[in-house]
Amino acid sequence: MTDAGAQAVQAAAPLVTIRGLHKAYRRGPETVDVLHGIDLDIPRGDFVALMGPSGSGKTTLLNLIGGLDSPTSGEIAIEGERIDRMSAGQLSNWRSRHVGFVFQFYNLMPMLTAQKNVELPLLLTSLSAAERRRRAQIALTLVGLAERRAHKPNELSGGQQQRVAIARAIVSDPTFLICDEPTGDLDRQSAEEILGLLQELNRDYGKTIVMVTHDPRAAEYATRTIHLDKGELVDAPAVPH
Repeated sequence: MTDAGAQAVQAAAPLVTIRGLHKAYRRGPETVDVLHGIDLDIPRGDFVALMGPSGSGKTTLLNLIGGLDSPTSGEIAIEGERIDRMSAGQLSNWRSRHVGFVFQFYNLMPMLTAQKNVELPLLLTSLSAAERRRRAQIALTLVGLAERRAHKPNELSGGQQQRVAIARAIVSDPTFLICDEPTGDLDRQSAEEILGLLQELNRDYGKTIVMVTHDPRAAEYATRTIHLDKGELVDAPAVPH
């Protein structure tokens, strides 16, 4: 990203605003504190890599931003909307409209073609079958798999399956993408291709991406890296209040 582009990203109103975020889990009679008062802004158009040792809370933070979990206390606002105040049903509806998910394991339906896998999120909409098909074909073209749309997952390589998963994540044009170790199950060449694709979605199509990774080489594809350790941000920039 150019200096001017980076400055424009930083100058924009934050897409994600987090203040005083705490998360604790009950484990038998004990309470385990995972996140301790996180303050964080993620501007629209950012590509953030979340890094930290195992148990640092990075996946917990990712799940909270993506609305897969709710905080114990604190605020999470996406485009000014407080998702920490939503019920489980409201969160489910919000996720379907705003978040595209990419996981380490592709979670594709083995009996469906790539085309039908990508169409799955659109089944929850009022779109016609023809429109669902058209949008899925556009998404598959964007990830470079238009010619493989009739193939089932077991007929695709790991890298190709992850491309299908990314096409499924973007087919509904979500507000942002949540990626949890998206290259953790891939060989180095396939991993670099997937990271290059995510970088292209961010750079050329303006998709905001939040990615958990343990791999410093993967983090280099992001526009900035945020480190967590023992539930706290390390060397994080100050958040204006």
